[in-house]
Amino acid sequence: MSVPTAPTADGTGETGGTGGTGGTGGTGDDGEPGEITVHRCTVTVVRRGGWSWGPEPRGLVRQVVEALPELLADHFAERLAADGPDVEITEPLTVTVRPGRAGWSGRAAGGGPPVEVHFAPVAMVEVPADAPETAADAMSFEESFAAAPDPWTAPSAAALFAELAERGELDGLLALLPDASLRTYLLALLGVDDTAAARLLAELVGRALTADPPPARPHGEAARPGPAEPLPEPLRAAIAGADAADLPRLLADFLASADRAEAVRLARSPAGPYDPGAEEPSGAAGGTGAVRTPAGASTAAGPSTTGEVRVWSALPFLLAGPLARIGYLDAIGPALSGVELAKDAPLFAVALAYKVLGATARGWRRAERDSEAAAAFAGLSPQLDEERLTAFAHQVRPALPVLDGVLALAVCRGHDPADPLLLTGADDGLLLVDAHGMFPIAWAAQAAGLLPYWRSCGRPPVLLCDEPLPPGTLRDLASAGVPFLTGVRPLRGESVARLPWRTPLWSAPGAAPDLRLAAELPAHAQRCADLVTALVTERRAVPLAQDGGLERTVTLAAALGLSTIAWTLWRERETPDPRLALDRFADLEATVRFEAAAVRVRVPMGRRHADLLRGGLLADVPDVAWLGGRTLTFSAG
Repeated sequence: MSVPTAPTADGTGETGGTGGTGGTGGTGDDGEPGEITVHRCTVTVVRRGGWSWGPEPRGLVRQVVEALPELLADHFAERLAADGPDVEITEPLTVTVRPGRAGWSGRAAGGGPPVEVHFAPVAMVEVPADAPETAADAMSFEESFAAAPDPWTAPSAAALFAELAERGELDGLLALLPDASLRTYLLALLGVDDTAAARLLAELVGRALTADPPPARPHGEAARPGPAEPLPEPLRAAIAGADAADLPRLLADFLASADRAEAVRLARSPAGPYDPGAEEPSGAAGGTGAVRTPAGASTAAGPSTTGEVRVWSALPFLLAGPLARIGYLDAIGPALSGVELAKDAPLFAVALAYKVLGATARGWRRAERDSEAAAAFAGLSPQLDEERLTAFAHQVRPALPVLDGVLALAVCRGHDPADPLLLTGADDGLLLVDAHGMFPIAWAAQAAGLLPYWRSCGRPPVLLCDEPLPPGTLRDLASAGVPFLTGVRPLRGESVARLPWRTPLWSAPGAAPDLRLAAELPAHAQRCADLVTALVTERRAVPLAQDGGLERTVTLAAALGLSTIAWTLWRERETPDPRLALDRFADLEATVRFEAAAVRVRVPMGRRHADLLRGGLLADVPDVAWLGGRTLTFSAG
């Protein structure tokens, strides 16, 4: 018979003690000894009057604890001796013991005076012998009596943009977002936060007004709209001659006076000629109508894991702290809310975990233990469906530039302009990385897409690695005035200068390169190549997705987490390298316990745990979006 209970003894004194799991004897079915199992016991001694503790202050507590097994066996003797199923007590069982009074025929432990014992009535639930284990079985005593946590809802996109505006980073983020993402979040903000919506609309209108004019049309061809022609006539007249700084105010006034349908048409108009008869897009308020779930596919995250699980690698959990420090974790919920995918945040976590677990065989096959660890990290059951993850990768595309922008702004903000950046070809694009810490910054198809990040970093020198680069990369960098250094042979027509060096080396024309960077280039390039091999080539998060947006986003996030771990732990004694963090912590096992308000990760004690603890990498991470707002905590054991 299992009795999860907490007996409490009241008597004289002012001290207490606790006990763990224990049992008492008796006679059960078929003459076999019955058993009472106490999962947690708390003894409290209350003194009423008097001033002396006596010669042994804790003696009475010890006497009560020693007497409890006999007290429980006597009280539950009928249950222990009778035939029938086991019973469980799910409420606190209070045992009040008053020494010095008659009423108990037994003898107190240690030869003390007779005592009076009172058992509070409790309800007992029969537990069938073949009953399956439930979440309540794995629940600790404290959890069973804890108040249910308040329902958690992911913050809205408006909350994220308001926070960025308060920090003065909203304009920087909006400048990095593509038009499709701006329109998606603009529609999500209309009627919720018109001030933030006006900022997004101002960015779209500003781009339309500064776009290159259409080329001259041949004689007889219909006229093409100019930059301002997609705007509605009232707004076109209102912003005529207005300064760019006045656009948000003018557009906010327009949105306040326009009805919903007019505002939606205005939000869509910078993408093409203004159409007064255009209908409001159907479906999600934050969608543009372009994102659809493939037929028959569902992105429902599935049931959450309960109880306790063992995972072969705790490394995905170690990424949460570094990502929380830069605000990335706080942005996941609002970014997904803007495209009505907040409930699918666990799928984002699954993709992130796959980036630091085992390599995918043949580019798509995973080990079972990797699926189990990724599911535990996301709070899901182990049976993960790749089709759900693929469908999610298709739907989440408009939200990914927001997360990429939050990460890039954080890295650019902390970059020293005297330190070089690395540029390497990866996944049919260009990856920009901080050279010294290997912190990833951004991914783009062409070099022109990385120029805003280079400017945000303070226009530092750029080292180009030997990986295949998109055609025209050197030409684009040179025309933008980027001081670069590379061992990649230029193509015909690319304007570069050959340097007098022991190996072939070229730089931007007219620049005076620092030859110390030339000496550092091979080591930097090797570390960058190792990172790309480990996180891009060997590990695929969403191998079945046709679009690589989610793949690149979680690669950036995983690389930043690994780089932060390496920088925090080893920068004083060796060159920090994210590949070291991946190799050294990949096999750090953990036990993960899921509770109502927290997810607790217990890692083995040892050198690695000590290093992580000393580096502050085991701090609590509150409000994790994919865990339903629960806190992620770490401990040793």
